[in-house]
Amino acid sequence: MKRCEWVKLNEPLYVEYHDKEWGVPNYDDQHLFEMLCLEGAQAGLSWWTILQKREGYRDAFDQFNAAKIISYTEDKLAALKEDQRIVRNKLKIASVVTNAQAFLRMQQQHGSFSNYIWSFVDHQPIVNNWASIAEVPATTELSDRMSKQLKKDGFKFVGSTICYSFMQAVGMVNDHIVDCSCRQVQ
Repeated sequence: MKRCEWVKLNEPLYVEYHDKEWGVPNYDDQHLFEMLCLEGAQAGLSWWTILQKREGYRDAFDQFNAAKIISYTEDKLAALKEDQRIVRNKLKIASVVTNAQAFLRMQQQHGSFSNYIWSFVDHQPIVNNWASIAEVPATTELSDRMSKQLKKDGFKFVGSTICYSFMQAVGMVNDHIVDCSCRQVQ
């Protein structure tokens, strides 16, 4: 089976993520919120680091239940800073709370977070035709626009690179290389 070059073939968790999740359109609000937070946690690190900590993040942040997260106390935030299952960066931890607040506002304003976030791509995945991973950009004009709007709407750790990576992760952008077995273009 041919896969994108970035996949660690000797790591089943990475292979499963690539084969079953990355580039697959997802419209579930809670999953989209989780991925936005995890992509933010990745800033300055590798996705592999975050992927290995994903279950720890889910446990630590109440399965990314935004309604619970917005009520976190200073004691809860202090405990998170000591939690070895996650990246213990004070600003990244605080951003999950800030992002939960913004997420809930966007749900209220747009009917769902999915409606809000997918509007950046007119509710249709963008399918690219890259021959190799070297051609895949880290940012695009679209990720620049998304980043600016997310920041304006109160989100943190949503730079253009994070936004592009998020779009790839949730299938808003399909960047599987053309000969990858997981590409499946309709």
